[in-house]
Amino acid sequence: MKSFEFLSVAREEKPRNCGITMVLDKGLGLETAESLMNISGEYVDYLKFGWGTSIVHEQKIIKAKVEMYKNHQITPYTGGTLFELAYKSNKLDEFFTEAHQLGFPAIEVSDGSVNIPHDDKLKCIELAKDNGFEVLSEVGKKDPNLDKELSLDERIQYMQEELDAGSSLIIVEAREGGKNIGIFDKSGNAKEDEIDYILNNFDGNKILWEAPNKDQQVFFILKLGNTVNLGNISSDDITSLETLRRGLRGDTVGKIS
Repeated sequence: MKSFEFLSVAREEKPRNCGITMVLDKGLGLETAESLMNISGEYVDYLKFGWGTSIVHEQKIIKAKVEMYKNHQITPYTGGTLFELAYKSNKLDEFFTEAHQLGFPAIEVSDGSVNIPHDDKLKCIELAKDNGFEVLSEVGKKDPNLDKELSLDERIQYMQEELDAGSSLIIVEAREGGKNIGIFDKSGNAKEDEIDYILNNFDGNKILWEAPNKDQQVFFILKLGNTVNLGNISSDDITSLETLRRGLRGDTVGKIS
């Protein structure tokens, strides 16, 4: 039983279909991660092993963390950069095999750093599904200049095609910093007109908005409600985001129903 729970806005329990929180693991130790999940794991739905961090840690540690996260009803998955390296090296078969051996139930398919023809990306999504993985795919480039070359209509087209290819969620790129990329300007403020355009042309329930900064999280919760899907959340901010979702912090008190 939670303390003072009668003062909180209710939240759907896991497994959730909305109000999803994706947390970024940038290399947490097993004991640190487990302690964190013991207190806050019920608020985490997906756990991304960031970019290529899995490569620089021992397999037994990665495997133990994957199993621990799954024990907390969390879906751990490999970061998109790892997939892009495998694609670029023509080693997707080896990548899928090792991901299975480590226990990952899901992978991210992206093309943020490596140039992947879109038709190839769609085939990779289908291939990953055929190999038994849940797929989350990301739309957007990590280089702000390249990202700006994508029109809104192109983004929406890619998002729909990737959803149709088998992705369970479409991640809207914002990187770890959340500034000068995708739907955020140089100061990290959300471009509301662009977000509205996306939502008018794509199923918002299938979007995982990367929103690493508190002000961005507040924006989406106030705009779309506490059932909005948010990602790239720092492991330090799991409780903070959950209090925002429940109207337990000044930014959202009295504004969540």
